Amino acid sequence: MKEKKKEDRRKGCGGRVLYSAAAAILSRLERREGSLKSLVYGSGFPNVRLLYALVSETLRYGPVLEKLLAASGLLQAGKKAAKKRLPPALARVLVYELLFGKGLRGGGGGGSGALVLKHRARLQAELARLKVQKKVSRNQDLLERGSPPSLALLPRYARVNALKTRVEHVVDYFKRQGYAYQGKGEASALSAGKKFLLDSLFPDLLVFPPQTDLHEDQLYQAGHLILQDKASCLPAFLLDPPPGSHVIDACAAPGNKTSHLAAIMKNKGRLFAFDLDAKRLATLSTMLVRAGATCYELEHRDFLTTDPSDPKYSRVRYILLDPSCSGSGMVGRQPFEEEGGDDETQEALSTRLKALAGFQRKMLLHALKFPALHRLVYSTCSFHQEENEEVVRDVLEQQGKDFHLVEALPSWSPRGLDVFPAAKCCLRASPKETLTNGFFVAVLERRHMGTNEESVPPLLPENMPECFAYSEFVSLASVKTYGERSVACDGITYASVADTKLK
Repeated sequence: MKEKKKEDRRKGCGGRVLYSAAAAILSRLERREGSLKSLVYGSGFPNVRLLYALVSETLRYGPVLEKLLAASGLLQAGKKAAKKRLPPALARVLVYELLFGKGLRGGGGGGSGALVLKHRARLQAELARLKVQKKVSRNQDLLERGSPPSLALLPRYARVNALKTRVEHVVDYFKRQGYAYQGKGEASALSAGKKFLLDSLFPDLLVFPPQTDLHEDQLYQAGHLILQDKASCLPAFLLDPPPGSHVIDACAAPGNKTSHLAAIMKNKGRLFAFDLDAKRLATLSTMLVRAGATCYELEHRDFLTTDPSDPKYSRVRYILLDPSCSGSGMVGRQPFEEEGGDDETQEALSTRLKALAGFQRKMLLHALKFPALHRLVYSTCSFHQEENEEVVRDVLEQQGKDFHLVEALPSWSPRGLDVFPAAKCCLRASPKETLTNGFFVAVLERRHMGTNEESVPPLLPENMPECFAYSEFVSLASVKTYGERSVACDGITYASVADTKLK
């Protein structure tokens, strides 16, 4: 029994450790010490996905939990013995898990759990009474309209780690576990039950129904599967460094994107993984070891302090930049990051976004200084245009002569907000439109001036309307200015040579 408890604690599954960690993050959120994402990943808790989900759902049910706690008198229990009084944050976590989650693990992990279980009947009675008052039958119907979407409503995405296994082997494994394989398809077509499919875009991404728990699965434990949101797979996928490349991951922890880069590189080349925080770097190291990555070099320092002219980085052609952001796109984000709210809250949010955007611009401008850089992917898990399109626009105003936006995944929808003309080259993701966390991605590439290859206008596609002579029109990717005569084909706009000035 003792060995089992030790193993649970090692995996981050022990009730007392999990609930204490979740309560600590709730308390720090209330003090506004950071975003939900940064606090979870900086907590040192071994199972960050489990912790993130628990905190997210406790936040989402916050108003309901407050009513139940007040009506049940749980917080007043043990009032005469103040040392035994249940802390409010821990009470919310435990009551959520008891009534809306999967039940208290290991009896709730000690005296606090025992106190909640002692009040189980009263809590259940108050929950039933609240449903009658609201005239609803389901727990989720108690949530106020406009509540942030639940992590539990998104599909479970699992990236097959190519460094350790192959997609077909993992598919066969889950078939043997009783899962029905539905081939390649869209997450929206996946119904509930023990089923899964292969994502239609990413060749190594499996999709399971919401709330599928793979944390205890042996493939996840062995690093053969990486539990990673689909939108989070975009940056490494779009950077696409070939094997043997020299690559920088400027803000690498907790490591999902870094391990994805290592897999794409087939562990060949040099992958410089930066992070300033020692705890996050330790999490990154653990993640990469479990994933079987070997081509990385940990850089325990601020990326902004690096010297782009350092010979160590002279062959860096690819950079992934996913800097600190508001985290507003993460499902279950804390309430004070929601849209709306009072003037004071919005003023605080505006101030915070301004500071974040300033930092993000510095990071992006610094990354573009590396002399051999060919392609850079900039990404955030934010909905705010201040951190996304506006950052890219401001940087291109300074570096537009050397770098330009590339239209990434033309078939992807939604696109960047119409903040500046080229913003449509960027990608966005959201729970509603893509069944993922909120995300923003921009791909920048260096311009190559003065070479014969680049000065020749590209050929037009074969299905260009016959009324336009091939020699008369060029792609806007090769021109600086253009007039009114233009035509669109396959998502690319072509303009008359007579009205253009070649770059």
